[in-house]
Amino acid sequence: MIGKLKVLNSITRKKEVFEPLNPPHVGMYVCGPTVYSDVHLGNVRTFLSFDVINRYLRFLDYKVRYVRNITDVGHLLDSGEDKISKKAKLDNLEPMEIVQKYANDFRNVMTTFNAVAPDIEPSATGHMLEQIVMIKTLLTKGLAYESNGSVYFDVNKYNETQPYGILSGRKVEDLLEQTRDLDGGDDKRSPLDFALWKKAAPQHIMRWDTEWSDGFPGWHLECSAMSTKYLGEDFDIHGGGMDLKFPHHECEIAQNVGTTGRSGAKYWLHTNMLTVNGQKMSKSVGNSFLPRELISGKHELLNRGYSPMTIRFFMLQSHYASTLDFSNDALEGARKGFMKLSNALRLIHEMEWSESIRESIVEKQVEQINKFCDNCHHAMNDDFNTALTIGHLFNIVKKINSINTGQLALEEIGKETFERMKETFLGFSEDVLGLKHESDIDGEELIKVILSEYKEAKAGRNFEKVDELRAQLKAQGVVVKDMKDRIDWAFEE
Repeated sequence: MIGKLKVLNSITRKKEVFEPLNPPHVGMYVCGPTVYSDVHLGNVRTFLSFDVINRYLRFLDYKVRYVRNITDVGHLLDSGEDKISKKAKLDNLEPMEIVQKYANDFRNVMTTFNAVAPDIEPSATGHMLEQIVMIKTLLTKGLAYESNGSVYFDVNKYNETQPYGILSGRKVEDLLEQTRDLDGGDDKRSPLDFALWKKAAPQHIMRWDTEWSDGFPGWHLECSAMSTKYLGEDFDIHGGGMDLKFPHHECEIAQNVGTTGRSGAKYWLHTNMLTVNGQKMSKSVGNSFLPRELISGKHELLNRGYSPMTIRFFMLQSHYASTLDFSNDALEGARKGFMKLSNALRLIHEMEWSESIRESIVEKQVEQINKFCDNCHHAMNDDFNTALTIGHLFNIVKKINSINTGQLALEEIGKETFERMKETFLGFSEDVLGLKHESDIDGEELIKVILSEYKEAKAGRNFEKVDELRAQLKAQGVVVKDMKDRIDWAFEE
């Protein structure tokens, strides 16, 4: 490793040297989506950010166990109704049909953007026993209480010995003044108390029978249960969007400490929000768009569609903890930038060192290239700064283009430097940032262009050219058909 990796820990609000609890093993838990609707771009940005973190840790030869959950029960609306149950009733479907549909859609979107699948993808409904056991432990320790069939975490009791608000920096006294109680009403001792188990209303679809009531678990509980099950009481990284910092992650810490005496993760990382032309992205404002709309361009705010790799590149141009602003100009700039990077990827893949080359080293060139390579490591070590990393990769792009045009000879940099440049460029572009060469060229339009040349050659009785073009197309699985009134083509059967 070149330099030391530092991460911005949300719990200490400082950049800390990353020191795994059990090197080379790293446990990382990321709060996954609630699968009741189409995945939104905020989710995409968060999961792509942690995809890069996962990739970089593996690039550094850490053995990562990446756990990302699926929330398929327990995510309450202000009314106390579960979002998945509500969607199921609206669509007249079984809740698990809703879960399966949107979980599949989510995975497909992640695949589209070239995200590596997590090692474990547990669901809340699949870990009901673990959640019930955790509730019983909290009740036994006096940190939870049952009220009319529901069970709540006692925030004030917990705060007597532990600082509730340690992650978000909030104080219980201030929260009491600001809190509008929406969950449980008179059943709770304090408006800050949050549900561990909710008694189901008669019309509620998703329910499980327990000693407290026929009901369902609270939203915060699932992540505590699943993270500790698969990563232990102490693990390395817990991540999610900044909107989860409070109350979700704050409540997770309280539950973890209450049951095990341990807070769970050593490092807490949070991605920032998305804006559109400087305004917060929101459905109610009408300035939000789905991934498929961004790809197709079928949205009134978009001038055109953008390829998945262009969108991924655009998102990585901003540090994960900073706000990311969407605009047509920014997306178009990202498209042009990615095309430059993509062209360099194509070129460097084709470049090989020949043993017939006689080295004639120019030290200045060697020093520059090695510095650019070192800087890629330093940038990613600076809290996974993909924006800086991309900037350093573009310095390498210039060298690749210079070699391609003959302005820079391979003998001037030598075999060792060339191979390091190639390894670094491919490693950081493809393995770490997850970018890959991609083209939105229309293949059928290209065939028409070639057929036009074929037609011209045939009319000019240039049969050697005709045979050459026919053979080239056939090698690509395309058969030329000479019709009476036109020249057509078909895929070879």
